[in-house]
Amino acid sequence: MICGRDQQKTDNAVIVELKQWDKCEEAYGDNEVLTWVGGAKREVLHPSVQVGQYHLYLEDTHTAFNSEDDPVVLNACTYLHNYNYYSEDIIYSDKFAQTLEKYPLFTADDVEKLTGYLRNRLLAGDGLDVLQRIEESKYRPNKKLMDHVGNIIKNKTEYILLDEQLIVYDAVLACAKRSFHDKQKSIIVVKGGPGTGKSVIAINLMADLLLKGYNSHYATGSKAFTETLREIIGTRGSVQFKYFNSYSQAEENAIDILIADEAHRIRETSNSRFTPRSSRSEKTQIEELLRASKVAVFFIDDDQVVRPNEIGSVDYIKNIAGDNKIKLHEYELEAQFRCNGSDAFVSWINNTLGIKRTAHVIWDQHEEFDFKIFPSPLELDNAIRKRVARGSTGRVTAGFCWDWSLPNGDGTLKNDVIIGDYKRPWNAKPEAQRLALGIPKASLWAYEPVGIDQVGCVYTAQGFEFDYVGVIFGEDVVYDFDKQEWVGNPAKSSDRVVKRSKDKFADLVKNTYRVLLSRGMKGCYVYFMNKDTERFFKSRIEGDNTRVDEPLTVSKLLDSESDFLERILQDVDSSLKYKEYLPVYTLTAAASAFGEGMDVREKGWIKVNIGKPLNRKLFVAKVVGKSMEPLIPDGSYCVFSANVVGTRANKIVLVQHNSISDLDTGGRYTIKKYTSKKRYASDETWEHEEIVLLPINPAYAPIIIPNTNEDEFMVIAEFITIIKN
Repeated sequence: MICGRDQQKTDNAVIVELKQWDKCEEAYGDNEVLTWVGGAKREVLHPSVQVGQYHLYLEDTHTAFNSEDDPVVLNACTYLHNYNYYSEDIIYSDKFAQTLEKYPLFTADDVEKLTGYLRNRLLAGDGLDVLQRIEESKYRPNKKLMDHVGNIIKNKTEYILLDEQLIVYDAVLACAKRSFHDKQKSIIVVKGGPGTGKSVIAINLMADLLLKGYNSHYATGSKAFTETLREIIGTRGSVQFKYFNSYSQAEENAIDILIADEAHRIRETSNSRFTPRSSRSEKTQIEELLRASKVAVFFIDDDQVVRPNEIGSVDYIKNIAGDNKIKLHEYELEAQFRCNGSDAFVSWINNTLGIKRTAHVIWDQHEEFDFKIFPSPLELDNAIRKRVARGSTGRVTAGFCWDWSLPNGDGTLKNDVIIGDYKRPWNAKPEAQRLALGIPKASLWAYEPVGIDQVGCVYTAQGFEFDYVGVIFGEDVVYDFDKQEWVGNPAKSSDRVVKRSKDKFADLVKNTYRVLLSRGMKGCYVYFMNKDTERFFKSRIEGDNTRVDEPLTVSKLLDSESDFLERILQDVDSSLKYKEYLPVYTLTAAASAFGEGMDVREKGWIKVNIGKPLNRKLFVAKVVGKSMEPLIPDGSYCVFSANVVGTRANKIVLVQHNSISDLDTGGRYTIKKYTSKKRYASDETWEHEEIVLLPINPAYAPIIIPNTNEDEFMVIAEFITIIKN
């Protein structure tokens, strides 16, 4: 960043992003290009997009650039000093036009233009004075940023407050504001078990405090939860969402109100083996949080501690408040908003796992909450997929009983969770490898659609909720009928940190399963690897606990097909086409229409609601075969989107290939999950070494297409959803 004053003596600063690139290629993303970085071709941000993020961050958060009284004017550009100008270069493509206008890009041919750009802003000098002014300013979000974040949260329907949540929220908001204006450091503790709405209250509190002009931060100890919130809020607002270990270098009282969610994950210190000696703090983590904030609000559940170095508890916070003479206010949430509002289920889980003595010793299987025990992990997985295919949210989780591998060299994930024929990968990791290979973030497993194909552990599931959760209950803790107690089994655990906890091991693992079992809003499906543990659970259930969804008979399938065909109209008014209705094609007709560009007559039109506006790329076709069950049942009518853009990796697609012989249809069309391996040449070009089309049903083998040519292979469309009867 170069500082100075222009001819009108106005303070200016220019961020210059330097690149050593000499060429780049088109990438799938809207903000990326493909270039040679770190010894390989990688998708990276367009330089002007990158420098624009720096510009926005400083304007949003640094008082030197956002003060109402004579702010420093901030500019940004990028300089590719090894790059030669070419007008048709992808780096100047239309999709970057607005960004380039705001944050210009200069190449090796543009030295005079870059000089002029800098002179116009810095000609009068005095750069050291401007730099000193910037260095002496503070980081504080401006009102525009606070309004931006607050309004995004308020427009999210999943963050609506209900009943007791609203009562506690009103009390906490009033208390936080009063404590701030009393100019006396204060602590607010909000206690509540799983599903009582702690995070919903915390997020709403964050939004309303920002909208009222309070510099508020939202902090957690969970990477998965924080990263998902950042993804939802967007890049611009993510600076207000941090981790508990982000405050070791923060100035005293820099934050008006700090909201600490999942406060049971507070650790003794923010230092780790990766913390440089110069950055190590002598304070405990909670002392850092209290020092940085004027008011600290802790949302906490004492029974969700799942690692030995997590020490957050209500008593711990009370003791800190007493030792430091800080005023403390306490609230408690009791109403259950998860598990179909069933306090009984969470209470029964606590009792069954021996975490708490409660009145709920027996679970009544006739409760509205859907609890099932499955005889195999594959049946459990299929049940969750069926729920997701019908529009619910759902994920499969497991105890940390398997090692967590790095991805394969081609970016695909290794199947770590293996139980007989059931083979699934843990959610993707780590971030550096993910970025290099384009794998979805591990921390976004609960948010990204591909998470349904992976198994989540407690560290990626904690803090989230789904309509239906599947839990593979491992053998790291088992019920011993002889001893009439739960017994820890560290030899069956792959959680190295928890294994070192010695006498705390069994309690931490029981807390882990308590967290996993309580993630479901409508249902919880479980597979037990240890049969004694399964028998113990069953002994505490009243009613039929092994019921499964009623199977479809042939007659019901025929009736369903008949009902669906009656909904297909031969024609509809042109004003309704692609607004309310989509065309219905056979797969052959769809391939001709969208693959070969032929004018093909549709079978008819059907009214469709997919939760977002329709467009002319969308069509409906019937899928025959069982290779994609349970996600796409045999005979389903599905919505597809033609002309697939961006990366195809891990998408479910309709493919045409001359050499395909699909097991279900025997034809040259198939619907599978797309994966591929690429081979790079010395001139940095690449070609497909192999395309692998994966079924979901494990009874079917993948279709492997080696050394394919573009004229032989075509991705016609991407699967969007099933049409429900």
